Amino acid sequence: MTSTEATTATTADPDAGPAVSATADPTGRDPRSDAELLQAHVDGDADAFGEIVRRHRDRLWAVALRTCGDPEEAADALQEAFISAFRHAESFRGQAAVTTWLHRIVVNACLDRRRRAAARPTVPFSTERDGDTPGIPEPADPHDDLAQVELRVVLQNALRLLPDDQRAAVVLVDVQGLPVEQAAEILDCPVGTIKSRCSRGRAKLAEILKDLRNQPNPERV
Repeated sequence: MTSTEATTATTADPDAGPAVSATADPTGRDPRSDAELLQAHVDGDADAFGEIVRRHRDRLWAVALRTCGDPEEAADALQEAFISAFRHAESFRGQAAVTTWLHRIVVNACLDRRRRAAARPTVPFSTERDGDTPGIPEPADPHDDLAQVELRVVLQNALRLLPDDQRAAVVLVDVQGLPVEQAAEILDCPVGTIKSRCSRGRAKLAEILKDLRNQPNPERV
């Protein structure tokens, strides 16, 4: 598997998230552990990395989307993260789980993109009407009812307004449900720091959500 093939592990379609590598068998399950697959990739197994992507793409996509707050940025960040993991797999030392290692690469890629965007601010194209809350919400599941869709939109917009460090902690712990200890490993900071960021992030989210819910919706006027 070449680095070009690694890029096919993701897709430009933000609704679907990253796709499985073309070399992976969608009907088969590899019995090897993540660590064994990663080592096999380092040793030259052309299919091993594609299997890792297949196993973890959905959760990593969700983390990227909520950390970046934009589907296109999230897709680009996730592709960069997968390419980085593909090229630097030999740097994995087994001191943490492969999933923790992957999460760290994805979160760092997302935060790097946000920092670059902040340094070179642009005016994003938007099809929203004046007065609507800015931002592109996570694509809605067609099976969700209206209330669930609205809540998802409100939450996504609220997360976009958090400082990067608080958003990353809240996404990992509160949205993805990871243990605080694993989030600390991913973000490379003490457990107490994660708890503090989550606490401050939750308090700020409560304020933001209150303000967003109090805004008039022109479609309902």
